[in-house]
Amino acid sequence: MSYDLTLLRQACEEYRISLSEKQEQQFIQYYELLVEWNKVMNLTGITEFEEVLVKHFADSLSIAKGLDINKIQSCIDVGTGAGFPGIPLKIAFPHLKVTLLDSLNKRLNFLNEVISQLGLEKIETVHGRAEDAAKKPEYREQYDLSVSRAVSRLASLCEYCMPYVRPGGVFVSYKAEKASEELAEAKKAIAVMGGKLQKIVDFRLCGTDMERTLLVIKKEKNTPKKYPRKAGTPTREPIL
Repeated sequence: MSYDLTLLRQACEEYRISLSEKQEQQFIQYYELLVEWNKVMNLTGITEFEEVLVKHFADSLSIAKGLDINKIQSCIDVGTGAGFPGIPLKIAFPHLKVTLLDSLNKRLNFLNEVISQLGLEKIETVHGRAEDAAKKPEYREQYDLSVSRAVSRLASLCEYCMPYVRPGGVFVSYKAEKASEELAEAKKAIAVMGGKLQKIVDFRLCGTDMERTLLVIKKEKNTPKKYPRKAGTPTREPIL
C-alpha cells in the first residue's frame, strides 16, 4: 500500500527536521503496527492515516519549535501510552537515548514490538508509575529532557515529570490550547520542583487551525527528595 507523506514532510520542513527515506518508512511501519494492535487494545481513537500524521506524528515532533533537539542526549517520555511523543522523537532524532515509561504492561508490549520491528536502538521501555520510578536512582535526575503529552493539569505534571530531569535540563509539557490559567496555577509547583519557566511556544498544528502550546520549563536545582509524593497524590492534591 502506498501512503502520502506530504503532511508529515510539510510539518518537518516547518520544524527544520530532515527525514531520510528509512525514517519515513519507520513512520509508516509505526502507523501500521498502531492500527493493527489498536484492533485488540485501546491505543488511540485516531486511526485514519492523515490524522495520525498530523495529530500524533507532527504534534510529537513539534517540540522542535521550542528546543534544539540535536543538543539533547537523553529523554524520558512520562506516561507514553502508544509511544507519543517518544517514538516519533526517536525516529526523527536517532542519536537520542529514549526511555518510555508507562504503568500498563500491555502498552509496553506494543511499544517493544514497535522498537523491534523498526530496528530502533538506545531506547527502553519501563513499567511503573511515574511517582515510583522517579524514586529509583537509575532514573532520578538522569535525563536532559522529560516530556509528556498527558492531559493532567500542569501543577500535577510538574511533580510527575521534573524529578527525572537533571539540573540544567528541561521539562516540556505539550498542551492542546493556550495554557495561561494552568501556568498561573502551577507557579508554586514549578518552583518547588526546582524549575523555572523558560518559554511558552504557541502555534497552530501544521496545515490545521488546531492551537498548540509548548511549555518549556528549565530545571535549575535538584528536586527535594520527598517529591514526587506517593502514587495518586500529585493528581488529588497538586501543589498550589
